[in-house]
Amino acid sequence: MTHSIDQIGIHAKEASRVLAKTSAEQKNHALQAMAKYILADKKIILEANKLDIENSKSKNLSESFIDRLELNNERVDSISNTLIEIASFKDPVGRVLDSWQRPNGLHISRVSTPLGVIGIIYESRPNVTADAGALSLKAGNASILRGGSDSINSCIAIHNSLVKGLKEADINENAIQIIKDTDREIVKQMLHGINQSIDVIVPRGGKNLVAMVEQEARVPIFAHLEGICHIYVDKAAENDKALNVCLNAKMRRPGICGAVETILVHSDIADTFLPSLVNALSSQACEVRGCEKAQKYHQNIIPAVDKDWSTEYLLPIVSIKIVDNYADAISHIETYSSGHTESILTEDMNVAAKFQKDLDSAIVMHNTSTQFADGGEFGLGGEIGIATGKFHARGPVGVDQLTSFKYLVNGNGHTRD
Repeated sequence: MTHSIDQIGIHAKEASRVLAKTSAEQKNHALQAMAKYILADKKIILEANKLDIENSKSKNLSESFIDRLELNNERVDSISNTLIEIASFKDPVGRVLDSWQRPNGLHISRVSTPLGVIGIIYESRPNVTADAGALSLKAGNASILRGGSDSINSCIAIHNSLVKGLKEADINENAIQIIKDTDREIVKQMLHGINQSIDVIVPRGGKNLVAMVEQEARVPIFAHLEGICHIYVDKAAENDKALNVCLNAKMRRPGICGAVETILVHSDIADTFLPSLVNALSSQACEVRGCEKAQKYHQNIIPAVDKDWSTEYLLPIVSIKIVDNYADAISHIETYSSGHTESILTEDMNVAAKFQKDLDSAIVMHNTSTQFADGGEFGLGGEIGIATGKFHARGPVGVDQLTSFKYLVNGNGHTRD
């Protein structure tokens, strides 16, 4: 096993050196061909996914896990469309980010370059196979993919389509490799860089996976531990707009990291807003947990405990707290936020601007569902992940964040005194 993993690393590093010099036209040809083969192989992909779903149900895995795992016609079409969108983007490699002339005549430029080899470790989402492989390729990087054991059949089927696209564009198929062995020891080898082959690791999965990666990685990582997202419904919120946003933020897809987990409601509007909100959530079978004040407004509200404020449910469950003022809302968010996404619902532009300035999460929204915390929705052509750290990449990690830079220095026989 060790020998084969070492070979994967060697092949990836070799492919990355060629990819760094590959033209935008050739990369785009590959991406467009991948999109074509994803659709052509849809039946095969869905059959593989059906097997993964059956296996997961036999293990009694959670509904949120199965939702993230499940593919259908629309989701496969979406994978194909994302590949086409990524192909349409301006090439992020070779861009002059800055340039200047020194008094001594030296001309210096800072130019974008690929990172090299990206290792992606993920669990239940088969679409990550395509998103991560394609985004890495667009940015001139080779990728090593390691999907979860519960999604392995879906991931391999999608990867087979990607390889067809690479071959059609005459790009080395080792540019996007997938590890088919589900032995967890392989993850440790990836985290240690596979003999210095991997330049950065991106984990996509639950809290336990990300925590393990953060603890054991010996190479840089782009990661977020949890998506404990908040919405603050200000006293100046427009009732119907706020109701629709809250409902969408929780119930569109409760199992994604951008789903709201805690809703803070200003006490001045609790009488009019809270009963309607709980009715709407309850009508969609969402469990509502609330603080002592909130419980007085609706019989369906279950008492919240301290743990609720720091829990990423990823289920149709939401916590609601009544706050007396803006400062209380900010204090609560700063105490419990995971630094992912926060949103304020208000028609007061001054309060909205203050909210966006005061909070230091990766994504801070105004009058917007937290479910828009997504690279595709940002126009990044999908994302390889969301990073909540502050170094190199933050927020949705798209093609631009998958590049580094180098300095080009041009002179005319310059020597230094």
